[in-house]
Amino acid sequence: MEKFDVVALGELLIDFTENGISAQGNPIYEANPGGAPCNVLSMLARAGRKTAFIGKVGHDIFGSRLKAVLKEAGIDTSGLAVDENVRTTLAFVETMPDGDRNFSFYRNPGADMMLREDEIPEKLLRNTEIFHFGTLSMTHEEVRKATKKAVGTAKESGAVISFDPNLRPPLWKNLDEAKEQIAYGFSQCDILKISDNEIQWFTGEEDFDAGIRKLKSEYNIPLILLSMGKCGSRAYYRDLRVEAAPFLQENTIETTGAGDTFGGSCLHFVLKYGLSGLDEEKLKEMLAFANAAASIITTRKGALRVMPQVREVEELIAEK
Repeated sequence: MEKFDVVALGELLIDFTENGISAQGNPIYEANPGGAPCNVLSMLARAGRKTAFIGKVGHDIFGSRLKAVLKEAGIDTSGLAVDENVRTTLAFVETMPDGDRNFSFYRNPGADMMLREDEIPEKLLRNTEIFHFGTLSMTHEEVRKATKKAVGTAKESGAVISFDPNLRPPLWKNLDEAKEQIAYGFSQCDILKISDNEIQWFTGEEDFDAGIRKLKSEYNIPLILLSMGKCGSRAYYRDLRVEAAPFLQENTIETTGAGDTFGGSCLHFVLKYGLSGLDEEKLKEMLAFANAAASIITTRKGALRVMPQVREVEELIAEK
């Protein structure tokens, strides 16, 4: 069995994003391949990393297209299952005037939530350096069991566990259940990528540092990566707190996938230096690269198919 740098589990779906108005005055939507875990893998593949995905799509037009897109991106699809009875999950993304997004999911059910324990490819999980997951694969009981089996198998095999809560409130029965499953993710992970609004929501602390202190004291996570949108990012590692400025773009069109691009870039540097080999200088290098990569993706429609090349990111950093 070949060895992978990162294996991720979760949702693979179509993001329908607004792309103009028709002659009749109706919004036109573009079918962009998406799903946070695959966006992360796509960025890693761009950086030359060997990646594989575990998830499920429907036996339909979109499922076939998504599988082809993963192959095109260089992501191994041997762990991608196909559901004969349930359609591929769809999300409609509305971009708000301030650049934030509003999601409407067509997932009741959607194929991504039909993944079962017996469909988890244990060989993939036993042959990866890092295993990455989020919470969209934990919103319903059966796929939650499959996710937890995957986490357990990866941990047993000595993989580093990476987690991104990626909170999407409309997909949960209630936010107490979301909090419970996110707490599970915190308890399992070695690397946490979390956004500014998620840390405030989970900890009840307005101040990010205070929120991170709460998480660290309860869960003892070795590396916490905080994305702060237009305010840049921070890394909390051992007793270090490193902050990096954003790369603001005049031609930003949407933020879909920016957090995933940031997260994937950070995992690239963890693979480069090792989780135990980080210091202030390496963390600054990591955050600068991740911020620049995320900045580039905000100038493009979609994310999975248009991740930046390493040289593009390095050129943007050099210009600053």
